[in-house]
Amino acid sequence: MNAPTPRLRVAPSPTGDPHVGTAYMSLFNLAYARQQGGRFVLRIEDTDRARFRADSEQQVFDTLHWLGLTWDEGPDIGGPYAPYRQSERLDTYRPYVERLLESGDAYYCYCTPERLQEMRERQQRLKQPTGYDRLCLGQTREERAELGGFSETPVVRMRVPEDVELSFEDLIRGEVSAPFPDDQVILKADGFPTYHLAVVVDDHEMDITHVVRGEEWISSTPKHLLLYKMLGLTPPKFAHMPLLRNEDKSKISKRKNPAARLTWFQEEGYLPEALVNFLALLAYPPMQEADGTDREVFTFGEFSDRFDWSKVNPVGPIFDMKKLLWLNGVYIRELELGDFTARLLPFLEEAGVLSGNPSLGELGRLKDVAELIQTRIGTLKEAAPLVAPFFMADDELEVSDDARSSLADNAAEVLDAAIGALEQISDEGYGVLGSESDWNAGRIEADLRSVIVEGLGIKARFAFGPLRAAVSGARISPPLFESMEILGKHSTLTRLRRLRASL
Repeated sequence: MNAPTPRLRVAPSPTGDPHVGTAYMSLFNLAYARQQGGRFVLRIEDTDRARFRADSEQQVFDTLHWLGLTWDEGPDIGGPYAPYRQSERLDTYRPYVERLLESGDAYYCYCTPERLQEMRERQQRLKQPTGYDRLCLGQTREERAELGGFSETPVVRMRVPEDVELSFEDLIRGEVSAPFPDDQVILKADGFPTYHLAVVVDDHEMDITHVVRGEEWISSTPKHLLLYKMLGLTPPKFAHMPLLRNEDKSKISKRKNPAARLTWFQEEGYLPEALVNFLALLAYPPMQEADGTDREVFTFGEFSDRFDWSKVNPVGPIFDMKKLLWLNGVYIRELELGDFTARLLPFLEEAGVLSGNPSLGELGRLKDVAELIQTRIGTLKEAAPLVAPFFMADDELEVSDDARSSLADNAAEVLDAAIGALEQISDEGYGVLGSESDWNAGRIEADLRSVIVEGLGIKARFAFGPLRAAVSGARISPPLFESMEILGKHSTLTRLRRLRASL
C-alpha cells in the first residue's frame, strides 16, 4: 500500500501582529512538503474570541507571502478541505464531543471560575499537583447544582485514564516523555472548542500526516494522542521544533523583543530571502559541500532539497541579530542594481527623501547613488540618511554636530584649496548622455589629492574630512569623489562654500 501524500499545516491564531515563530514553523513545514511532493495548508485557529483581532489574519497572509512561504490550501484560496477557519467549522466539532460523552471519555463540568481558582489555590497551599479534582464527574446536573460553585452553562472535559501513555516518538527528538495530563476542557461554555479538541479534529478532517510545532506543545501531545485513541482515529507523526530564544535564553516574545513581531523585519528593511535563510540556520546546520566545507548562504530550494528531520537541532537557538544583519548585508550586495534600487524606494518614501512617484531624473540619480551605497548598508532602512543629501536643496543641507566637531583646525585651509581646484574643472557636457565631461570622479580625485595631500602636505586619511562634511552633512558618507560627480559642480561648490563661510 502506498504511503499517503504528505500533508503539513501551520495554524496561527489571529490575536495580534504575526509572530516570527509563524514564519519559522511555516518554513520547516513547507520545506518538507515541497521535498516530498506534498501539500502545505494554512489554517486559521480563531477560536480565542477574547483576543481575536480582525486585521491579524490579513497580516498573516501578507507577511508569509512577503517571505515567499506560500500555501496550497487556506482561507484565502480555498481547497478540498474547506473551510480553513476554525470559527467556520463549529458544526464539525460537536459530533466528536457527543461521541466522547456517549463513550464516557468526556463529561460535563459545571464549576464556576471562582470555584476552580479556589481549588488551585488550595492545591498550591498543600503542595499538591494542580489539576481538576473531578468534582463534577459522575454527577447529574441536579446533583451538582446542590453543591457550591455551580455554573448554569457547563464546559466539557475529557476524562483522562490512569494508564494514559505518556511517551511518544518525535521525528526530531526520538522518544519523548511528557507530564501526566489532567482532565482538560475540550469544549468551552460558549460552544467553541479549545485548542486541544479542535487541533485533533481539524488535523484528522484535513488528513494532516505530519504535525510540526513548537516544543512548548510537547506536554500537550499525550492529551492529543489520547483523543485520537478515544475517537478511534489514526494520529499523525509529530515533530516539535526548538523554541526561538532571546540572548538571555528566555522565550522570544513580542513583549520583550520587537524582532518577535514578523512585520518588524519588513519595517526595518530586511530582505525576505535573508530572513528565510536565517530562520533555517537557527535550527538546521549549514549546507555541506562536496569538499566538506560549510555554506551558510543558501536558497529555500536548496534547503528543501536537502532537508532531513534528523538534522534539526532540538536545542533552543539564540536569535542572533548580529548574524541576521550580516546575512542581510550579504543578500543586499548580491542584488542586481535595478532590483536593489527598486527595493529602496518604499523606505526613501517613508523617510521623506523621495515622493511616491519620482521623476525619471530622480530615478536615474537614485540608481547612481544606490551603486555607491550597496556595499555599505546592512538593511534597506539604513539607506535613507545616506541617500537624502543627494535629493535636498543645497541650502537645506545641515552639517551634523558630529561631523562639525570632527573638523580639524585646518578645515578652512582645506576647503579653500578644494574650492580653488574644483572651480578649474570644466563641467561642459555634464549630465548629457554620452558626454565625456571633465567633471568626473577620477578627475576630481586627482585634482583634490594634488592640492590637499601634496600641496598642503596633509595625509590622505585626514585630508578630505571637511569636504565630506560639506557635501553630505555627515562624518561618514558614500564615496566622496563619486558623490561630487553625482551632485554636479554647482551643488558641490555651493556646499563647500556654505561650510567655509560658517567656520
